[in-house]
Amino acid sequence: MKFKSTIFLVILNFSALAVFGQPYFKTHVKNEFVKQNTFIGMKVDTTTPPKFISIKDQLPQPVWNSRPDVIKCYWRTWEIAFSNLKKVNPKSGFVSPFIDPAFNNHIFMWDCSFMTMFGKYANNVFNFQNTLNDFYAKQHVDGFICREIRESDGTDCFERFDPSSTGPNIMPWSEWEYYLNFNDKERLAKVFPALLAYHEWFKTYRSWPDGTYYSSGWGCGMDNQPRMPKNFSPEWSHGFMSWIDISLQQVYAGKILIEMANKLDRKADVASIEKEILGLNQFINANMWNADKSFYFDRYQDGTLSDVKSIASYWALLAGTVPPDRVEKFVGHLSDNTMFDRLHRVPTLSADHPNFNPDGGYWNGAVWAPTNYMVLRGLTKYKFNSLAYDIALNHLNNVVEVFNKTNDIRENYAPDKVQGNDGKNFVGWTGLVPITDLFEYVFGIRPNVPENTLLIDVRLTDEYGVKQYPYGKTGVLDIMCKKRRNETEKPSIIIKTNVPLKIILKWKNGEFIKEVKTGTFKL
Repeated sequence: MKFKSTIFLVILNFSALAVFGQPYFKTHVKNEFVKQNTFIGMKVDTTTPPKFISIKDQLPQPVWNSRPDVIKCYWRTWEIAFSNLKKVNPKSGFVSPFIDPAFNNHIFMWDCSFMTMFGKYANNVFNFQNTLNDFYAKQHVDGFICREIRESDGTDCFERFDPSSTGPNIMPWSEWEYYLNFNDKERLAKVFPALLAYHEWFKTYRSWPDGTYYSSGWGCGMDNQPRMPKNFSPEWSHGFMSWIDISLQQVYAGKILIEMANKLDRKADVASIEKEILGLNQFINANMWNADKSFYFDRYQDGTLSDVKSIASYWALLAGTVPPDRVEKFVGHLSDNTMFDRLHRVPTLSADHPNFNPDGGYWNGAVWAPTNYMVLRGLTKYKFNSLAYDIALNHLNNVVEVFNKTNDIRENYAPDKVQGNDGKNFVGWTGLVPITDLFEYVFGIRPNVPENTLLIDVRLTDEYGVKQYPYGKTGVLDIMCKKRRNETEKPSIIIKTNVPLKIILKWKNGEFIKEVKTGTFKL
């Protein structure tokens, strides 16, 4: 009887397999750092985000009397941003209220990362940085985080091995910017394991044997740029290509994780990253640089280089990859009007490419706030501060001119005419322009709270300033710069502060450093 029962069970199991098919296998390989991710299963913050009208008076108050249109655009940007704040939907599995990217009721990894970079200026009334908590809460056990997640039910929009499923890997940059502004070591310690696990997933599933990285048009975020070899989909395929932006982003993300590990006394956790980025940096400079064109390019499977000059290559500045003997010519393309120095700077595709569209064409030449901010930050790293100011002012002026005509802020802008494209009321990452670009590059105010310094790089000759400027967790500053006769005249700054700090004042051909305590000071 026992023998017959066994035969019956075997037959029954095979019958079930025939009827129901092979079961779905979960192929996740668990990452040890995900176990340290405290965002998974954390208590949900159910608070309702504030309304703009109730907190407007608590936000930084820019002053630029000769440009009331800029100030009007600034306030309209915040108004739209606060209208896009959302409470957690209990069905989503999200853990924190967030800013919606204003696109399709999904949160996007790189949109949200960039939105935190202007949201930091409203941290006293709403913590925009917590938007990224919802990505960390959705991390898979192997470290994967989807690039696009539905707000309705918290489900991923892509299968994780799809080339378009994730990226760009810029959440470490967002968290580092937050740290520089608030010296929040507690948050740094909390996000580090999630970021490290994601970085390791990216290395395992997005790299080629030579150490470079790949993505797709959607995965890299620049959907329709003509970067693919023939017979591959620009949107969905990796094209067996070494992607210059993705590879450089990994270098930069790795360097930030090393900086975080140094602050957190976790150096052993990033030993492999130190080795990796050294080799990747060397490979990029040896094999993805065209000496004749003085430019970095995507690399095809056969080892040849693309000829598409994309803004993607300027991640090399932010990553600190460009050697000193190359940087002048590489940066020089940004001031070449046959390439990137157009009416509205900086187009995402060089104007000498056949696919360049003077109206924008989405990523075929349009000017985008996030890529421009990346360029500005890279120029700062290499001390091209004058060029950064010129580009930021040009960018701001064009965005504001469109705003003056339409009372609208758009997703992207035409490079060769004053024209906004796509995504009405797009705040959205375009909030970077009237807020972050204004403060950090047109006004030249850039903090480093962990080092207790505030740089004021004065380029304008107009009178300007900011009241209620946030500095760290508790600092509030009033900063006013008087009108000057010319760029070389030493600025006259009046600063009121409730925290001690070191002021680094710079202007054309001059620099002045002063440590101040609490009170009002004239510099």
